Amino acid sequence: MAVSLGFFGGAGTVTGSKYLLEAPGRRVLVDCGLFQGSKPLRRHNWEPMPFDPRSVDAVVLTHAHLDHSGYLPRLVRDGFDGPVHATPATRDLCEILLRDNGRLQERDAELANRHGFSRHRPALPLYTEADAAAALRRFAPVPFDAPFDVGGGLTLRFRPSGHILGAALAALSWEARSVLFSGDLGRWNSTIMPDPARVEETDFLLVESVYGDRRHAAEDPEELLAEVISRTAARGGTVLIPALAVGWAQTLLFHLHRLKARRRIPDLPVFVDSPMALNAAEIFCRYLAEHRLTAAECRAACNVATYVQDAGESAALDRDPAPKVIVSASGRATGGRILDHLAHFASDPRNAIVFGGLQAEGTRGAAIAGGAEAVRIYGRMVQIRAEVANLHLLSAHADADDIMAWLSGFRRPPRRTFVVQGEPPASEALRRRIVDELGWDCEVPEHGRIVTLD
Repeated sequence: MAVSLGFFGGAGTVTGSKYLLEAPGRRVLVDCGLFQGSKPLRRHNWEPMPFDPRSVDAVVLTHAHLDHSGYLPRLVRDGFDGPVHATPATRDLCEILLRDNGRLQERDAELANRHGFSRHRPALPLYTEADAAAALRRFAPVPFDAPFDVGGGLTLRFRPSGHILGAALAALSWEARSVLFSGDLGRWNSTIMPDPARVEETDFLLVESVYGDRRHAAEDPEELLAEVISRTAARGGTVLIPALAVGWAQTLLFHLHRLKARRRIPDLPVFVDSPMALNAAEIFCRYLAEHRLTAAECRAACNVATYVQDAGESAALDRDPAPKVIVSASGRATGGRILDHLAHFASDPRNAIVFGGLQAEGTRGAAIAGGAEAVRIYGRMVQIRAEVANLHLLSAHADADDIMAWLSGFRRPPRRTFVVQGEPPASEALRRRIVDELGWDCEVPEHGRIVTLD
């Protein structure tokens, strides 16, 4: 039987990463992400999978972000009962993210039913917190750089990708062949995370392309962050920062700590309004060997903010007129408490909204960053009069030059390279660079395509 690879997410779009590797006697799903963004993309989350979840023998996760892990509770609810292999840090972060997303799914369904702004009667959650708990019981962590037998003659090896804590390159090998999944690649010379591990060879490669058509600017990201915070404080406003509670939030807090310590911004109170961010910070400080910060730096960065736990404290932030910084999930403004704060602060020109990276097409974040005059939140239109900034420099994603630098470390070209996890222009731009500069056999697969790895 030939070995095949199916692209059932993360192909033709940034989100929903799902790659099904089918070898003789073994089916392994690499990543199990949620589709996020536009309604046509989100509809994929509700469609039956193109394969029976019960037929999957194991899941491999490259990292914890929901566009790579967030569909797992639904997969388990629909019958998957095999092991989920991820690094220990990814497992710990998924404990936070999956449970929180289950709660948010339930909360959003309840709000839709109470206020009647859903076409579905009744509106239902994609999955619940209980479903997330069931999925977490399937985890069987695998450490970095430790070859692991996943059955059926397949061997798994994780190596650091430098994107967020626990993020991994996932290499699966069988007989004399191998396939490498990049997951999300981190940036070279990051302040916090290590460089992506060098890989010298693989037969088949899936490489991400989130920033495949652009370069991060050369400016100092801290200086740009300091400028927007200082401007906003001078006019008596509040800075809203939609942030991924896992990964980007910890990087942001480190920069805020340094800016305050160097007195480059006013000594404004910083609030992290995300119940899971405090737990993520604790995990970050637990895995000191997997990032560049010392224990003292890690504690200082995490202690620069006040962590808001309950909904009453969160609502009180909106009633407080004093200048401040509010960091809240989600990073693309697709859900979570950031929506409450946007509904309150976005229409006041004294305030500012600061994004920290690429906003997936079809999300509120993309609309706001793109200059929309109003966005819909909880069924009503909210005017966007606040200053809007997007500091791509703070993104945890490799840019096009970073990706090409990583690819240049291969001793020999892969037999086939697939460019994934990008909007079509970004994926195509990266494909052209790989073909023109490296001379590799390279393509951008379509959603739903199945290829034979021969």
